[in-house]
Amino acid sequence: MLLRTARSLTSNVCDAEDLLQTALTKTYLAWERIEDHNALDGYVRRALVNTRTSQWRKRKIDEFACEELPEPETVPAPDPAERQVVRDALWRAVLRLPDRQRAMVVLRYYEDLSEAQTAEVLGVSVGTVKSAVSRALGKLREDPELGYAA
Repeated sequence: MLLRTARSLTSNVCDAEDLLQTALTKTYLAWERIEDHNALDGYVRRALVNTRTSQWRKRKIDEFACEELPEPETVPAPDPAERQVVRDALWRAVLRLPDRQRAMVVLRYYEDLSEAQTAEVLGVSVGTVKSAVSRALGKLREDPELGYAA
């Protein structure tokens, strides 16, 4: 929650993390002076706002105008239609795998289970999962529809 508050006070995630760390450090240093430790959220939020206000005031000194803005190069977002075509092709390739390999690939990569969890669900050893998934990934790499073959 505190990081979310810091994020709403800053322009990017890195600044928000720095702001929160500074506020938490200030809270730690003032620990003996804080009377109600049950109200720490409020104290830290106040420290966030005060620290950000101080940073904003100093910003006028730290930033300088220039002729050209240093804009990062933009990378065009992938076309959603193309991404869907790739997803569909990958799923068709997964469906062509033998049942056992398909089950292991689906559990590992679509359901995001660990090797141990996959082994437990299927009632096999972790080594079996590792080797079957490795063979399945090899078949997927060689699938002509996916275009990974060299």
